[in-house]
Amino acid sequence: MKAVLQRVRHASVTVEGNCISGIGQGLLVLLGVAEGDTGRDAEVLAAKIANLRIFSDADDKMNLSLLTVGGEILVVSQFTLCADCRKGRRPDFFGAAKPEEANRLYLYFCERIKNEGVKTVRTGEFGADMQVELLNDGPVTILLDSGELKK
Repeated sequence: MKAVLQRVRHASVTVEGNCISGIGQGLLVLLGVAEGDTGRDAEVLAAKIANLRIFSDADDKMNLSLLTVGGEILVVSQFTLCADCRKGRRPDFFGAAKPEEANRLYLYFCERIKNEGVKTVRTGEFGADMQVELLNDGPVTILLDSGELKK
């Protein structure tokens, strides 16, 4: 499971011209579920993301977590994070989990983030053509891979 975290001042998701979800200060998480990912991958990522100290303290040092600042989270499914670009010019997405399994793990990840103590957890619309808007704060953008975190 792969995640791109973006520290944001605000973020929102629009589908077919309608804003379906949005947050204030917090994290936008683009989540890619790969073939072979399990609930354990979701658990490891959720714990890491909720507690990762990437928000600034009074001395402008990254010492505070999403939980500490009371931040919100917007989780958007992003199968393209599983792209394989090693051959040719067109990425292949065969490494992405099948939609039914990907959605199940996406929802489980969102549940685990709530269980970690994040009070506001919003989502995109799985499988939809979404437009995502954000105001990146910093900018701070971090890549996480559950496979690497489990080592």
